[in-house]
Amino acid sequence: MRAVEFREYGGPEVLEVVQADTPEPGPGQVTIDATYVGVNFADLKARAEGYRVGALPFRPGLEASGRIHAVGEGVEGLRPGQEVAALVNGGAYAEVVVADAATVFPLPDGLDLRTAATLPTVLPTAHALLHEVGRLRSGESVLVHGAAGGVGTVAGQLARAAGAGAVYGVVSTAAKAEYALKHGYDEVFLTDSFTDGVRRATGGAGVDLVLDPVGGDTLRRGLDALAVFGRLVSFGNASGAEPWQVGQPELYAHGRSVGGFSILALAQAAPAALRALAERAFRTATDKSVTLPVTAEFALSDAAGAHRLMGGRTSTGKLLLRVAD
Repeated sequence: MRAVEFREYGGPEVLEVVQADTPEPGPGQVTIDATYVGVNFADLKARAEGYRVGALPFRPGLEASGRIHAVGEGVEGLRPGQEVAALVNGGAYAEVVVADAATVFPLPDGLDLRTAATLPTVLPTAHALLHEVGRLRSGESVLVHGAAGGVGTVAGQLARAAGAGAVYGVVSTAAKAEYALKHGYDEVFLTDSFTDGVRRATGGAGVDLVLDPVGGDTLRRGLDALAVFGRLVSFGNASGAEPWQVGQPELYAHGRSVGGFSILALAQAAPAALRALAERAFRTATDKSVTLPVTAEFALSDAAGAHRLMGGRTSTGKLLLRVAD
């Protein structure tokens, strides 16, 4: 089978197409004939920085859709030929993908394989940020960093569907702002000036919930943008800054709180909770509460092209690799 791997860290050019043996599922696993593979920022960090890479060579990819090829010992409720989406901790850039059965989700009626490949990381993450961790209540205001990205595109729509009083986004360019305004956002601010925008839009009160994948100084500024009893949920460190710390001085005076979320960490620590979360989140796609546009599609052999586009920070929505027709 074909797969995409890298043998050293670097730019998109280190990605190479290789021929590999077709894997067999172990106990509690399935193999999937992949149709589409999602491209995520974590894939770029793995290639460039070794993020979550145990050893080289390494095959990136966190999510895929397709049909089950084979089922390992002890697996129940899944069968060969069944259409599924899967979350994996690396290895999805391949024609046949190995996945733990606990993170393989049969597709509900009305969900096609192309759409399904956009969902395993993005939709459960956005749902958890707003509801399970962020505890969004009707009428509250939300500020989402990376509003034009995959999670941001979904989060704006989910917040609107949940009855948020105001949904604000933060992006890096005017073009991304235009995109975000079409996907659930009331107003969108540029990165350098979002705190001023929040103060103006809220009359100085601040927002009730901030979703932050950036970390570093952006997280600190986000804390300052919170209202009394506001919550901030961290779900990444795209800035590459040193791990942040927050304590009594930042939180006590206004009753603020900080939470965190990683879908990969949840998959390892509490797979049953992930499955329940994914089922709740996927329903929002089948009932059309949210849509996640595929804004670019590349052949598996051109994974480097997808990485260049995402790495250039001009992409919006979701990027896919097409593995099979």
